[in-house]
Amino acid sequence: MNRVLVLGSAGSGKSTLSQQLGGIFKLPVIHLDKYYWKPNWEPTPNEEWDKRVEYFTMQEHWIIDGNYSRTLDKRLERADLIIFLDMSRWLCLYRILKRRIMYHKKTRPDMNEECPEKFDFEFIKWVWNYRKRSRVNTLNKLAKVKDEKEIIIVKNRKQAAELILRLDRSKGELII
Repeated sequence: MNRVLVLGSAGSGKSTLSQQLGGIFKLPVIHLDKYYWKPNWEPTPNEEWDKRVEYFTMQEHWIIDGNYSRTLDKRLERADLIIFLDMSRWLCLYRILKRRIMYHKKTRPDMNEECPEKFDFEFIKWVWNYRKRSRVNTLNKLAKVKDEKEIIIVKNRKQAAELILRLDRSKGELII
């Protein structure tokens, strides 16, 4: 396993799972949010972002977490394993609230510096609407590559924990 892509809503557990997988597979972890957001939550311009994603995906070894649907096809093409965290919106909302409390006036380790954790109505709305806005598109893209790629869809915390246990016991070999 050389290239792993982790997808899912904000609060689904992408960063946490990616860190765990990085330890198991001994692969570098790339949190896309850390590179997309410039200080004060300024987004990276599209052309610059496309080049950055191209650079990341052309590496031989990685775990990349993040959505960014405009560049998803590039990442899907290069990934060996794709994990989609299809968690409930309630769990995701709980986790972003918890994260906001934990990192009050601080920047999370998986974010660019000078992007302190925020919890505003727009972000709550984005997380709440993820299932109807982005989920279908992600599932459609996964369906297109299902015959060529290993895809795992994780629907709850128990399945995520079981996946980590199986991978850890198998020393990083994917035995499902």
